Order: sequence, then C-alpha cells, then structure tokens
Amino acid sequence: MHRRIVICPDSFKGTCPAADVAAAIVRGWRSVRPDDECVAAPMADGGEGTIEAMASASDGASIERVRVRGPLGEPVDAQVLRLADDTWVVELAETSGIAYLPEVTRATAASATTFGLGEAIRFAVSHGARRVLIGLGSSASTDGGLGALVALGARAVDAAGREVSPGNAGLHELASVDLSGCVSLPDELLALTDVESPLLGDAGAAAVFGPQKGASVEDVARFDAGLARLAELLDADRDAPGAGAAGGTGFGLLTLGARIRPGAVEIARTIGLADAIAGADFVLTGEGSFDTQSLAGKVPSIVFGMADAAGVPVGVIAGRVTPDALLQRRATGAVEAWSLTELAGGADAAMRDTERWLEVAAARAAEWFGRVGAGQSER
Repeated sequence: MHRRIVICPDSFKGTCPAADVAAAIVRGWRSVRPDDECVAAPMADGGEGTIEAMASASDGASIERVRVRGPLGEPVDAQVLRLADDTWVVELAETSGIAYLPEVTRATAASATTFGLGEAIRFAVSHGARRVLIGLGSSASTDGGLGALVALGARAVDAAGREVSPGNAGLHELASVDLSGCVSLPDELLALTDVESPLLGDAGAAAVFGPQKGASVEDVARFDAGLARLAELLDADRDAPGAGAAGGTGFGLLTLGARIRPGAVEIARTIGLADAIAGADFVLTGEGSFDTQSLAGKVPSIVFGMADAAGVPVGVIAGRVTPDALLQRRATGAVEAWSLTELAGGADAAMRDTERWLEVAAARAAEWFGRVGAGQSER
C-alpha cells in the first residue's frame, strides 16, 4: 500500500538550499519505498532561500532578475519572484545581503544600505504587484530601512537640505525624512522574519545583530543612537516585535504601512502547506540545527502545529539534533528525529556531503516508517 509523504524542510544554512534538501530527502525515501507519493514542499522563514523555496513549491511561479544597488552601492542582479496571483516575493538577502560584502568590517557595517531592497520592491509594484512579501534576513546593514525608503521615493536630508550618507552613518546626519514622494504601494505589504527584536536597546537591531555585521562594542552604541534618531522622525512602533529585524528594516517598512509576520507562517499559508499535510500519512521537516529555538516560530514548529492539528505523525531530519529539543517537543507531541552528524560520524563529514547524508537519513526514516510509522498514521 503506497502512502503520501509530505517533505517540507527549511534550508540547511551554509550547505544546502531548501529545495535541494527536499529533493535529496525524496531520493532517499524512494530508495526504500519507491511506491510512496512524495510531495516536496520546501519551506523558509523569510531569510535567505525564501524565493527558491517558494518558487519550487508554487504552481505558475516565475523568477525574474532585476539589477539593483547592492549594500555598498555596487550593481547586483537580484532574483524576485512572481506568483500566479500577482503576489511578488522580494528577499533582502538577494538585494542587500551580507554575502555581497567582500569583507565584513566596521566600515561596511556603518555604510551598508538597504537601497537595493527598495528598488526591488519598486520593480514589483511597477509590474502590477497586488501583494508583496518581503523576506528579511542576512542583512549587511543597520540603516533602519532608510535606504529602502529612499529608493521608494522618500527624501532624507540633513540640516542643510542635502541627502544624507548611506547606511547607519547617514542616520546621524538626519534632520528630516519626507515620505510624501514614495510610490503607491499595495495594501498588503508583509515583512517576513523569524525574529522578534524591537528596534532599539539591548535586544534591538544594533545590539543583537550589529556585531555579526562587523560592529565593535563602541559601534553598537552609536548604531543604536542612529536608529533612535530615525525613530524620532518616523511614525511607527519602535517596540513592535520584529521592528529590529534586518538592521531595523522591519521598522522602516512599518512606516509604509507594512505588517510584520512570522515568515514560516506566511510562507506555509502561501504554498498551501496545511492542506497538503491534512492529506498526508507522514510529514518530514528539518533544518541545519534542530534545537530549542526550532520550537519557537521556526519552520519545524510551524510544521509540527499543522501535523498535530491534522493528526499526522511527524519526523525531523537535521544536521544536528539536540536532546533538549526532542524532550521539549515530546512533552507536547510525538516526533522522530534523524541527525546527519550522527549518521556521518561528525559535523564536518555531514557538511562536506550534505545531500548524500540527507539521502541516508531519509532512507532510515522510510525504514522506520515501514516498521512503525505506517501504523501510527492509521490511528
């Protein structure tokens, strides 16, 4: 008897995109159970890889390229995604991401901008977007989204009426920000993130994420002051969960009427994941590290909730699986887990050949399902 298996992993950051993870799991599963129907639904949480995941899981999707200004002003070719219902997906990592920096330094941390993100949003709007999803992750900057606002038509000037410098450095020069020249945006502008940081303070954009972008201890305080200056001039909730996402870009988008949403929830809704899971016999999710943070709004937690609601057994394949995460999950619902690190005999080996070990893990999962899981799916 063939069964329906829904495979909905996140990317394994630094080694394998979500679509490739899902494909490897399908191959491994079919090596043991070739007659099962495997439904690949790669997931994301709004960070790097969001466009690729949604493109592979959405019928009628098309990827387009647009040339925008990168985080240091250099031209980059960014991917944007158009879905069949004129929903567009724009990813900050594609336009203004830290991966574009030749080197992460204090200088780049101060000058990097989100201008390219605004250009990509503008491109989507000019091509008929009725809804825009903006993935916030892997940012190079701490400019509060001001670069994106300027690209969309805002005017940010100093006391002499001159345009301010790009990046956080320019926030200290600000005398006024005029949003009246911004392009008309769709009613539904959603900023997708997996963080709940406010804009300012010890849990804010500069303190939490600035050091990852090259900021020193002294820089963090200055960056926070620059963001505070921006917050004085713009009307948005600086304490909103997610306002500090992507160097404060969440806050900047709030000033345009955007809503901040948990990325995994919105992406699951867009690709119809709940309906797919409701008709499944088993669900497999995963990510690079399955730990307690995985249970707080990241892809596995969203998948668990949908599987539990549908009464479908669920498993996890991850590069690393921590015992405390398994204990925490099993306190509320069953889960089986397979660790690439354990199967490969170490993290380095697992990361060198991630797809191979994903196939091995999926084959083990299929063997387990044949012995035990198939009976669970009939309960």
